[in-house]
Amino acid sequence: MRKNILILSTSLRKNSNSDALAEAFARGAAEAGHHTSKCGLQGKTLGFCLGCLSCLKTKRCVIPDDAADIVQQMKRADVLVFATPIYYYEMCGQMKTLLDRANPLYADDYAFRDVYLLSAAAEDAAGVDARAVSGLEGWLECFEHARLAGCVFAGGVDAPGAIDGHPALREAYELGKQA
Repeated sequence: MRKNILILSTSLRKNSNSDALAEAFARGAAEAGHHTSKCGLQGKTLGFCLGCLSCLKTKRCVIPDDAADIVQQMKRADVLVFATPIYYYEMCGQMKTLLDRANPLYADDYAFRDVYLLSAAAEDAAGVDARAVSGLEGWLECFEHARLAGCVFAGGVDAPGAIDGHPALREAYELGKQA
């Protein structure tokens, strides 16, 4: 079955390592016959959630920025893939902001069922990505039809492009093929 896969690349850095994981996942998914689209947050404006909760009634956020369009793309996707750098052992701030701004989906009929996390960090120790995984799992707890279907972590990559040749690129590609 052909799936509509939305890849959300949340790093603001050009040639980022997490974006390389996103590209590898996209290649694998496309080879498997899925439709992939990528939404990067570079150049996008995302304000912080105001906590007004009007989105639960209107299914739209009151803040007039790029988040509304991104959230609509998320709603229509069968699969969501989040790619993030790990900063201070957690997902980047712009990814967390996007998750908060996706609150209109909570009361809406979203299509996504499988969600993946791709992450990269300078540190290479086991568990560096654990808090980012936990944070995404917490968000997913609010979406009863969705599940965390897989994760790929690339440690030991700091400078832009440092991920070249890293085994996590192959893992992301293979995960994309299985999506």
